[in-house]
Amino acid sequence: MSELALAVFASETGTHLVRPPSGQRWRSFERRFDERAYLDRLAEGGHRFLPRSSPDFPPLLCAIHDPPAGLFLRGSSEPEILCRPAVAVVGARASSGYGASVARNLGRELAGAGLVVVSGLARGIDAEAHRGALEGAGTTVAVLGCGIDRDYPAAHSELARRVADSGLIVSEYAPGVEPAPWRFPARNRIVAGLCAATVVVEARERSGALITADLALEEGREVFAVPGEITSALSAGTNTLLKLGAAPLTSAADVLASFGIEPEVVPCERSPLLELLPASADELVRKTGLGADEIARALVELELEGRVAVCDGVYRRAS
Repeated sequence: MSELALAVFASETGTHLVRPPSGQRWRSFERRFDERAYLDRLAEGGHRFLPRSSPDFPPLLCAIHDPPAGLFLRGSSEPEILCRPAVAVVGARASSGYGASVARNLGRELAGAGLVVVSGLARGIDAEAHRGALEGAGTTVAVLGCGIDRDYPAAHSELARRVADSGLIVSEYAPGVEPAPWRFPARNRIVAGLCAATVVVEARERSGALITADLALEEGREVFAVPGEITSALSAGTNTLLKLGAAPLTSAADVLASFGIEPEVVPCERSPLLELLPASADELVRKTGLGADEIARALVELELEGRVAVCDGVYRRAS
């Protein structure tokens, strides 16, 4: 049985297959499928196929209960990076400024420490995790819920190019497959399946990120959730995960410890914001003349470093 034929058949028929079906349609397809010609067309488009039976296929993904027949690949890196220690960073598409800053910082710090950062190239948290990993000169992998030849969303085509230049874009779907709502939950099992740990930064009560977390838990993988304000809808999903037993994440060091990695101790630069505390974010904007987004990012970094604490909207130096 050709795993490439099975992957292409599943893509063309819109079915989710772990093993060959028994119907006449599959038998007819298999008889006429020209694997060599298909591989040549893939190569012409800059794509590759990694079958599940390959020794380079990631063992963590192979271990899930419904692994794909194989993965279509786009990018400059070898498939070996899919076997390295990896962490998924996922969350809301319509993320807050705080959530975006946390995801970007996590991506940068985790990739900088040598972990592969995996996410889904979606708007919001996913994109920020990829950008952070790229900023940290690390490796990031994007998993698509459509054909390997598509950038989805199209607005992230430049981000996809940067991911492919230094890492990989992967999909279980052959070229030409359009995005569809049911394909994204299926994609999430690959995001979780590639990783020993999953971090959910922000998520509403009904969120695809929670599907990823549930799949990770089902496979016995570690799940972290970033605590959020109890009044924020964007924190409802993550706070629920914490009640269900997910590990709270307060810094990248929490994730690194689960991999047995000691975070590198970097001398802290003196931040000019520290001299203006205590103050609210609005007061800091007025005092410094900086934009609200820039102040928010700086405060998130100081929080994650344990250098400031916030109470009732007022930031103070941590004792």
